[in-house]
Amino acid sequence: MSKDARLPIITADERLAETRGIKGCILGKAGIGKTSLLWTLEPASTLFIDLEAGDLAVKGWGGDSIRPKTWQQCRDLAVFLGGANAAVTSDKPYSKAHYDNVVHKFGDSSSLDKYSTIFIDSITVAGRLCLQWCKSQPQSFSERSGKEDMRAAYGLHGQEMIGWLTHLQHVRDKNIWFVGVLDEKTDEYNHKSFSIQIDGSKTAAELPAIVDQLITMAEVRSKDGSSTRAFINHTINPFGFPAKDRSGALDMLEQPHLAKLMEKIKLPLNPEKGRFSYDLPSGGLGGMTANNNINNNKK
Repeated sequence: MSKDARLPIITADERLAETRGIKGCILGKAGIGKTSLLWTLEPASTLFIDLEAGDLAVKGWGGDSIRPKTWQQCRDLAVFLGGANAAVTSDKPYSKAHYDNVVHKFGDSSSLDKYSTIFIDSITVAGRLCLQWCKSQPQSFSERSGKEDMRAAYGLHGQEMIGWLTHLQHVRDKNIWFVGVLDEKTDEYNHKSFSIQIDGSKTAAELPAIVDQLITMAEVRSKDGSSTRAFINHTINPFGFPAKDRSGALDMLEQPHLAKLMEKIKLPLNPEKGRFSYDLPSGGLGGMTANNNINNNKK
């Protein structure tokens, strides 16, 4: 071992000095105004990834956009943003060879330096493009009969989507926000449940663990009966919406303004003692329930 070799420890000062982007996903029913959140972001520093081709709500917004049409274009964009993954071999997506090929097509990736926020609308459509690509791959057909094997296609779809999301997660210096459709279902006992509208089950199951913030944008009612839109941010919430706040900086309800939300997340945190309580309820427990906020699709 070289005398100069050392364990690559990142000191607290170095870690705190790093530019750190926020990775989040905003879910909501169709028409709640998810795409319109672009109006709350600075156009000059925001890149809109328009997978939905549904920019009518923001047709006067002054920022730049890209419109990927295929899954390969989505993968190219991810490696262009995040650079090469040194852990994968040259024949795999997000490898050094993949990155070099994309740079040859698009030019120097420094062209993205001016963007601090990437707004991807939507993860639902990204999942559809991915599944279309997966269904055309050789491993999605039975070797014996030559017929389409949907189980294999969905298995490949899960691998591809998680690989794509994880690569974007590691773009440390940019805020990356995914937008997705939230489905609501009511069972025969009038119990509501919510699920991410996306093909396959693996992505829906693993997405909450990948992103920093999982936020539901929904209509909430006040005591006087009036209603307004809000961000729901805490896992434990009275609505049963899927949510998660890794930052520990947000209230359960926040106004639906993405720029202000990011400003709040990036404020210095209170000490641990002021943010967490480790005490059990003093009056005892009245019953324990396990509430899984996100119900996976059955495929």
